Amino acid sequence: MLTKRIIPCLDVRAGKVTKGVEFKNNIDIGDPVAMAKKYYEDGAEEIVFYDITASSDERDIMIDVVSRTAKEIFIPYSVGGGLRTFDDLRRVLLAGAEKVSVNSSAVLNPDIIAEGAKAFGSQCVVLSMDVKQVNPTENIPSGYEIYINGGRKAMGIDAIEWAKRGEELGAGELVVNSIDADGTQDGFELNLTRRMAESVGVPVIASGGGGAPEHLYDVFTEGKADAAIVASMIHFGAYTIAEIKHYLHERGVPVRKTFSS
Repeated sequence: MLTKRIIPCLDVRAGKVTKGVEFKNNIDIGDPVAMAKKYYEDGAEEIVFYDITASSDERDIMIDVVSRTAKEIFIPYSVGGGLRTFDDLRRVLLAGAEKVSVNSSAVLNPDIIAEGAKAFGSQCVVLSMDVKQVNPTENIPSGYEIYINGGRKAMGIDAIEWAKRGEELGAGELVVNSIDADGTQDGFELNLTRRMAESVGVPVIASGGGGAPEHLYDVFTEGKADAAIVASMIHFGAYTIAEIKHYLHERGVPVRKTFSS
């Protein structure tokens, strides 16, 4: 049985790791490279960076953070935010990242998914989606809508249909960011994650709402996620990665064992 992945997420704004609630009211909490190194040493098997204002500010990608991180950690990490062109994807991978995560740029130019998958392999291309629950309409029958630019702009696109399209274009996995659950620490959006997992054949990574180990148990079992992103619950010291893994292991969820017996 494939092990479930627990992925620390570092949202970066102006060179600092930041955290907010429902994509708003962010506070800066640390240096991204130093925090990535800490989580690597604590037993993380993968890390994700998001430059959360690169797209909305129309800034260049944080290539310096990518290259500095490559010298400090020796596990896979993905980078998203401000990746607008094929050359941006190539630069990030050459700087040391194992995966590139496209979000706003993919909605505006879906071909970037296919171009990246063809050149680097689907395993290197992650489609990240910012999703908000809305009233179902003809265009959004699932009741989940795609937003871009850090959750600032509604696109009138059904999230489930966009996930299927992303898989068809070559995305190797999907990150499902629930805007409603983001930073609340009240639990993942299980219905959204489960519907995504049942609609596609690639791994689904749940994001938004993790606040306690039981939330990860719920999203791996009821939510059918293959991996889950954690942020606030580890950034502010409530839990360690080892403690989360131990909790899941004791309850029969397959995780890579990096904790003490």
